[in-house]
Amino acid sequence: MPATDRSAAVSASLKPYGPLSLSNRFAALGPDFYTRLAPQALPAPYLVGFSADAARLLGWSPEAARDPEFVTTFAGNTPLPGGDPLASVYSGHQFGVWAGQLGDGRALLLGESDGPGGRWEIQIKGGGLTPYSRRGDGRAVLRSSIREFLGSEAMFHLGVPTTRALCVIGSDAPVRRETIETAAVVTRLSPSFVRFGHFEHFWAGDQYGALRQLADFTIDHHYPHCRDEANPYLALLSAVCDATAELVAHWQAVGFCHGVMNTDNMSILGLTIDYGPFGFLDGFNAHHICNHSDAQGRYAYQAQPNVAYWNLFCLAQALLPLFGEGEAAIEQAQSVLPAFKTRFAEEIDLRMRAKLGLRESHADDEALINRLFKLMHEGRVDFTHLFRTLAGLELENPAADTPLRDMFIDRAGFDAWAVDYRARLRHEASTDAKRAVAMRLVNPKYILRNHLAEIAIRRAREKDFSEVDTLLKVLSHPYDEQPEFERYAELPPDWAGQLEVSCSS
Repeated sequence: MPATDRSAAVSASLKPYGPLSLSNRFAALGPDFYTRLAPQALPAPYLVGFSADAARLLGWSPEAARDPEFVTTFAGNTPLPGGDPLASVYSGHQFGVWAGQLGDGRALLLGESDGPGGRWEIQIKGGGLTPYSRRGDGRAVLRSSIREFLGSEAMFHLGVPTTRALCVIGSDAPVRRETIETAAVVTRLSPSFVRFGHFEHFWAGDQYGALRQLADFTIDHHYPHCRDEANPYLALLSAVCDATAELVAHWQAVGFCHGVMNTDNMSILGLTIDYGPFGFLDGFNAHHICNHSDAQGRYAYQAQPNVAYWNLFCLAQALLPLFGEGEAAIEQAQSVLPAFKTRFAEEIDLRMRAKLGLRESHADDEALINRLFKLMHEGRVDFTHLFRTLAGLELENPAADTPLRDMFIDRAGFDAWAVDYRARLRHEASTDAKRAVAMRLVNPKYILRNHLAEIAIRRAREKDFSEVDTLLKVLSHPYDEQPEFERYAELPPDWAGQLEVSCSS
């Protein structure tokens, strides 16, 4: 079939998916941007996990995964009608070092579909070798696929901008990592999988025509308001700065560590993308490193805002040829980039005040918040548990603070902080009942702790996928009490401290 026909929209009625119309706008950019190829078949595939919420975005029935055709399709074994599979090329900085050409080494964009939830690109991760696999095998393993599936959906329900995960398909096919593991494919959904690294690729190769084409594509389909600005490309950089600032503020507020914030893992839309060695904070450590491969701590929790800023400089450098000539172009980029810091400061202030139940903004709030985080850091106080419990603080009853005081090594330090916190609450006439409701809407009770994911992975290796299903259900309502699932809100067991996640997946 000619390439032009393959990239055209095709309508079909597929069981069990329902009406399906696939197209691939990215494919229309041309062969400089990708390589067309079909996924490698996955032997004897089986369903591991399925998100009915994500399926609804495409207008598909929650019953879709019951059909064997669904499993073979998202294992990469059966093509989707109208699909146009391709692996895109990009470059990037990895751990602060220019890595040159990278690309979708195991991911394949199948196409995109319009549904009730908008237009979504459908991508499988683990679909086999591509021209960009470098020394890899193009496969993903069960453990990382389960983590990405649950992580994506958990982040969405926390309210954090993210790609979505439709399903995980497993296989007993062996895959060698540190040990022999089994293969899996996770299906991801996003309005776009374009990364900072896509722009860096064409800048590095002096392919300024392709760079402009990609920027125009991104503006027209995802940032159309930029087209009306005097310099649409500068407006694009500004919009990405805003989206990235909001994203990272979300991360910091829920205690999320990405773990590998390379420029090729940064979404041009400000979405959380590429769930590799990620993790949520347990005991608070501002210097926490969730990625065992990050020996220098480049992507530690407290470093994430500055790393995002550095990555935006890399994006600005890639876009420079579109801004104008010489020093004038550099000055324009430099005029935009500081907006990230301003927007991040606004967003993190808003979110941290909400976590403390503060309705108004006051000059001393930053100092009050920083004092609490210092006490948490010194005592390794559980991040999620502390803020959820703090919602129950009684303004006029300090004697009831025992559950809170017992979280801290420095109880006297907490007592002094609590005096000032209560004074701050009284200043805005806060009431216990209303404040508790508001705080529980922004401070989750349930997060995807590493040990919970590990339990689900271990059971899945034994072909018991019930824990994947249960976790998905619990994490879909992270702010609700869910008393029947109270055990999922408990502090991590001692053995959880020995768990490590790395770039190996």
